[in-house]
Amino acid sequence: MDRLQIAIEKARAKRGSRNSAAQIGPEHAAAGGDPWLSLTPIEIKRPMLERNRIIALSGGPGVAPYDHLRTRILQQARQHDWRRIALVSPHSACGKSTTAVNLAFSFGRQSDVRTLVLDLDLRRPRLAGILAQQSEFSMPDVLERRVPFSSLGMRYGDNLAFGFTMERVPNSAELLQSQQTSDVLSEIEAAYKPDICLYDMPPMMASDDTFGFLKNVDCVLMLAEAEKTPVAQIDIAERQLAELTNVMGIVLNKCNYADGLYGYDYGYE
Repeated sequence: MDRLQIAIEKARAKRGSRNSAAQIGPEHAAAGGDPWLSLTPIEIKRPMLERNRIIALSGGPGVAPYDHLRTRILQQARQHDWRRIALVSPHSACGKSTTAVNLAFSFGRQSDVRTLVLDLDLRRPRLAGILAQQSEFSMPDVLERRVPFSSLGMRYGDNLAFGFTMERVPNSAELLQSQQTSDVLSEIEAAYKPDICLYDMPPMMASDDTFGFLKNVDCVLMLAEAEKTPVAQIDIAERQLAELTNVMGIVLNKCNYADGLYGYDYGYE
């Protein structure tokens, strides 16, 4: 009888182990593998990138501003041990999502840095459209634990990955502020070990989504639109953000500038 009881307990323990692995996801269950490399590869359509002003896939003269921004982000992140960076803007149309994708590809050319980019603008998701990608699942499915991130995540090269949101979510504020979302993001970070996490967030004036989510980040990078965003609005937004997290900096987007403005062109001799 004792032997039978022991056998039953062993069988229960084995079943429990299998169930736990299934709930957490294959990225945790795989022993000794690199879950990053098991993500679905992205097929990039270059004509679509050009139409959507995505220029940082390869280096070149027009990419210099994004590369400068990438380097400054890396310097501050390493200095302060920051990893989670939210991209925010006071209002819509500041070019936040376009900047997020260009920054992602600029980071992707930094071969020793793994970058994870998540579209958390659940009211108006744009990253999948900019990159012309389709997915059966979406970031809300991951945050609500319907699927593991391995079922959604897409990878470009060996060191850049995206988590897309495919459609609008009605309860976005409640979802982004939930403890479960915090837990899921921590689990993704533990499994995939990115050096930099970029979160594309909703505009601050649109809702309380971003304010409720900022407890999950190390810092924010705020984007403003040149000649459109009032200085007073930038000042108010910065003070509001500073009450909740670290402000890494402010980027003035959509600026008109001339090549060689400071006496040198990119690739000068």
